[in-house]
This record gives sequence, structure tokens and C-alpha cells, in this order.
Amino acid sequence: MKSIVYFADLRTSPRKNLLGKIGSLLDAVGLADRVRKDALVAVKLHFGEAGNTAYIRPIFIRKIIDSIREAGANPFLTDTNTLYVGSRSNSVDHIRTAIQNGFAYPVVNAPLIVADGLRGASETAVTINMKHFDQVYIASDIARADAIVSVAHFKGHELSGFGGTIKNLGMGCASRRGKLAQHSTVTPKVKRKKCAGCGRCMTYCAHNAISMVDGKAKIDPEKCVGCGECIIVCPNLAIQIRWNQTVPVFMENLVEYTAGVLKGKKNAAVFLNFITQVSPACDCYPYNDAPIVPDIGIVASNDPVAIDQASADLVNEAEGLKSSSLTKNFEPGKDKFRALYPKVDWEIQLKYAQQIGLGTRDYEIVRI
Repeated sequence: MKSIVYFADLRTSPRKNLLGKIGSLLDAVGLADRVRKDALVAVKLHFGEAGNTAYIRPIFIRKIIDSIREAGANPFLTDTNTLYVGSRSNSVDHIRTAIQNGFAYPVVNAPLIVADGLRGASETAVTINMKHFDQVYIASDIARADAIVSVAHFKGHELSGFGGTIKNLGMGCASRRGKLAQHSTVTPKVKRKKCAGCGRCMTYCAHNAISMVDGKAKIDPEKCVGCGECIIVCPNLAIQIRWNQTVPVFMENLVEYTAGVLKGKKNAAVFLNFITQVSPACDCYPYNDAPIVPDIGIVASNDPVAIDQASADLVNEAEGLKSSSLTKNFEPGKDKFRALYPKVDWEIQLKYAQQIGLGTRDYEIVRI
């Protein structure tokens, strides 16, 4: 049976602006029926790393918050702390960054709560009994919330091909221990011929896993947690993922954590993807490269698999922008994510998510 994915393009008129369209999307997915009166509702989003500008505009989040309040529920904005060194690795810096990026209470009309505590240790174990994990470790304030609204910026991602609802939930709602468990199979390697010995990777490694030996970077696999930060920051492309079973397992880990986040919330969850400013990499970096396709629109669904499948299809159906980091697959219908990350089969996460019953890849788009 097909799942419904509601789609709003970015065209507006004097009768309905973009905020009105977001409201129509929330009505279509039955938000008011999914957040009961007085429920504590976690609105999970990415506040954006300091210096990154691709995150979802706070004014759009305000519309979502106001709609939840109109339904009689109590929303809070939330995310979890990061594994890597940056502006969101503890709650103090995280909240400061969020406010500097525009997510202050007077703007969004909701409190900001970093769901896994001061340093990422506030967690709840959720039993799932799946292929890779018997238990997953979810940020406590998300696990204990009555309902969840996922608001994801859809973009490319160096480990999963793209990041959407599944990434926003599976990785974004995990505690530090949960993030470590998901990344545990992703250990990068150094191509010594390409390494210039600049030491930039050492600066960005939060776990002291990189040292310089004979003027070249060396990664200690015992200390490495597989967060992948060094891969992106290397200016010489000298650090690369071991492309064997690591990335497929990582994506399955991600999906199992998403199942843990949604356990007990099947009828108390709503998902939105903003397919705008589709940057080639994660919003966790202190910059964002040019969009790979023109802005497409916003989608909403009650199915986390269908919404990501539809979002990926919409991006791939678009004309690629030659002013971006894309070097091929510009034509409509060509796989933009494979062009960015040729060795990443992004469909793995969707196939596995469907296999474990998280949702279906078979969808119907209904335009708002």
C-alpha cells in the first residue's frame, strides 16, 4: 500500500504565502490528531553549526511551533550534542549557537532543550532486538517526549549519500554513546602519498585519534570513533573511508536507531523535509557549499521511509546546477547523490528501513 507524501512547491501568492503552505502541509498530515492536548512535543531539527547557513530558517520553525500550540500541545525545539569538535559539542555552546543562528525564544516561541544533557550522557535505553542492536541509546528528553515532529533539511551526506528524516532521527536523536555505536564500523584510512602533513585533521579530531608520524597523519583505530570529521576537513583528500562493509552497516545502524526513536510513537510522529538549499554535505560543518539543484519545495508525511524516498527522487529529477560541486549527472533523472559520493549506495538505508517495517518506499505525492 502506498504512503502519502504531501508536497508544497515554493510558489506563493497574495492569498497564500509560504508560511500558509507549511500550515496546509501540517493540516494534511493530521498534526492535530497526532499531538494530543497537553502533550510534550519534541520538534527535532538541526540548529546549524556556527558558520553554516543552510539550516532551516527559524521563521519556518515558528510556524510549526504555532501549529502545535494551536493543537493544544506543548512543543520544545531540540537536538543532541555532536561527537566532533565544533560549536555544538556541549549544551552550553549548542544553545548559544542556536540562539546566534536565530532560534531565540522570541523568534520561535518555544524553549530550546538539548535532549542528551550537558555533555551527551543523558540517555534512555530502548529495546529493539534487531540485526545489529538489541538496545539503542536515545537522548532522554526525546525518548520521554509524548510526540515528535522531525523537521529535516534535505541535503547530501558523505556517509549515507543523503541526509533527511532517517538521518535527522537516527543519528540526531542518539546520545553520545548511541552515536559512537552507529559509527563504530566506519574507520578512515590515510593515503600517505596525498597527505601533506598539515595537521588540520588533528585539530578537528575530538578523540585524539590522529598523530603525525614521519610528517604524515596516522589514525589510531583504538581511539577512532568513526565520526568522519577528518575525511571532510582534509584539504588534500588524503583521508578516506574503507569502502568495504563499513558504510552499509553504518546505514543499517542508522535505521535501527530511527526505529528506536519512533518506538511507541508510531501514531504520534510527523515528518517534514525542506528540500531547499540542497548542499552537498552535512550541516555539521562550519560552512555549506553551493546547492546542487534549485530549491524544490517542502514535503510532509507520516511515513519516514516514503518521505526520504520521495525527497531523493525529487532531487534526482531536478536539473543539476553546474555552479555546484557536481561534476556529472546534471541531467534530470540522473542520480545526484551518486555523483557526489560514487561509492555510497544511498538506497541501502531505505531498503533496510522498509525491510524492518519502518515504512514503505512506495509512495504517492499529493500536491498542496
